[in-house]
Amino acid sequence: MPDSRLTMQGRFAASTEMSPRQVVDKPELLDLAPVGTRVYLTDLGTVGEDDIVRAARLLRDRRLIAVPHMAARRYPSLAAFETRIRRLTEEAGVTEVLAIAGEAPSPGPLASSISLLETGLFDRCGIRRIAVAGHPEGAPDIPPETIRAFLMRKHEIAAGSDAEFRIVTQFGFDPQRVNLWLDEIAGWGNRFPVHIGIAGPAKMTTLVKYAAFAGVENSLSFLKKRGGAVVSMLSGYDPETMVRPLEARIRSRPDCRLAQIHVFPFGGLTKTAEWLRTRGSWPFQPCASTSLSAEIAQ
Repeated sequence: MPDSRLTMQGRFAASTEMSPRQVVDKPELLDLAPVGTRVYLTDLGTVGEDDIVRAARLLRDRRLIAVPHMAARRYPSLAAFETRIRRLTEEAGVTEVLAIAGEAPSPGPLASSISLLETGLFDRCGIRRIAVAGHPEGAPDIPPETIRAFLMRKHEIAAGSDAEFRIVTQFGFDPQRVNLWLDEIAGWGNRFPVHIGIAGPAKMTTLVKYAAFAGVENSLSFLKKRGGAVVSMLSGYDPETMVRPLEARIRSRPDCRLAQIHVFPFGGLTKTAEWLRTRGSWPFQPCASTSLSAEIAQ
């Protein structure tokens, strides 16, 4: 029997992400994604709330699923967080979010994603699905035992919530490390589905920049050693080297929590969409003509 987590072509379904400014200024890019695709709205603290809400509404109008980043430390008060989530749900119909700690020059009173979850506002405002961050290569400033405690606390919160929880990870380039991490969190008792972060097709020079920013240089070093540093730098990055071993895990270990991929479009959304369509992760029809049934699959 085919695995429901894979498309008819035997490939992972995929979400992606855009900045609110991209959505607002280049709405034609939204035609690249099938209906029901999750599009995470990044929040780097450089865009105002009005534009974030407007972008989420545009995604809804294009029959895509907006998943705004909710960065705890960027809210100057609990009231500011409540205003944001209420505007997103009431004005833009948002039902899914990614809860993260985030960074800010002057952090507010909410110090972590757990702080956001513990307010209970996501449930009260009608959020039905909540994504939390995962770090297969660890987090530079957080000890492993703290990461484990945080994940288990999120399971406790999920048990009392009406929302479905999932893990969405940072991108990386070492599928073996991801497999080890999946086994590790399974040993902790993880029950959340896992969406693995994948860097989309891009030049190696572009990936070097983002890898340094995200703290995944070790994984990038693995990629260079595997393909030869000079060849890799010249030929660019093929995401299949990361994705195919993970799809193989689904087939060999169907009980694992791995569910789909989340693609970071570092090489541009057009190139990312072309790759996803060609490999069978996204249907070929643009969002204007695709059935709403894709929402469940994505």
